Amino acid sequence: MPSRVPVLLSTSSVFPERTAAAFQLAATLGYDGVEVMVWTDAVSQDAGALAGLATHYGVPVLSVHAPCLLVTQRVWSADPWERLRRSGELAEELGAPTVVVHPPFTWQRDYARNFAEGLDEVTGRFSGISFPVENMYPVRMAGRQFVPYAPGWDPTTTGYSSYTLDLSHCAASHTDALELADRMGAGLVHVHLGDGTGEGRDEHLVPGRGTQPCAELLRSLPSRGFTGSVAVEVSTRRAKSRAVREADLRAALAFARQHLDPPAATYSGPEPVRRGDREAEE
Repeated sequence: MPSRVPVLLSTSSVFPERTAAAFQLAATLGYDGVEVMVWTDAVSQDAGALAGLATHYGVPVLSVHAPCLLVTQRVWSADPWERLRRSGELAEELGAPTVVVHPPFTWQRDYARNFAEGLDEVTGRFSGISFPVENMYPVRMAGRQFVPYAPGWDPTTTGYSSYTLDLSHCAASHTDALELADRMGAGLVHVHLGDGTGEGRDEHLVPGRGTQPCAELLRSLPSRGFTGSVAVEVSTRRAKSRAVREADLRAALAFARQHLDPPAATYSGPEPVRRGDREAEE
């Protein structure tokens, strides 16, 4: 029986295989659904193709990851607002309740300047769909560190209505994932499950193979009142065969299911830090 919290397979987890392979593997391994990473693969951008895959394999699309990566800055449009709107339309057509969003890059000045307000406006256009902002991480190169996101990599410093917590990004930013979940409070609606060693880079290891509190975070979700989904987002690009990739994704699913057995408790922690609250404090 699937966990009460749906466990999804991110299509990014099968790279360099393409989007369709994620649906086949999700069905074979018993995932509850798929998170579609919208990228340069045309299938990932096509609602009809994705709906056909979901029907054929019997696994629904329950989350859409907007094209926010460096390599997807020209997907659909060069305008980041248009990409967000198209992501919402894709989620709406597929019946997915979640669109994952990254903070703006520092060079997207106009987008960053009005990001919080614009995100509220976009969210208001799509009933029943949340646009949780994901925690990112500073980049370290040649002994130096810089933050490529505006106003920063931690979305709770600005405050939004909903959040995605990425455990691999916590490792890369040397952030305590449980404390970050506390700061997100009731706004935590989505989790990207992957692991990391804290060496300052984004690793997306199979959960349990790094140093992050993946098990503790998963076990805490029911007591936090969490009603969202957990998407396995791990890197299998170095897998030497399909069998090795499949084994890694099976292990990640087993880990998630093992630690999502919900205890009967009610979360009484902090509310999410929202923009209005932050402004009031200042």
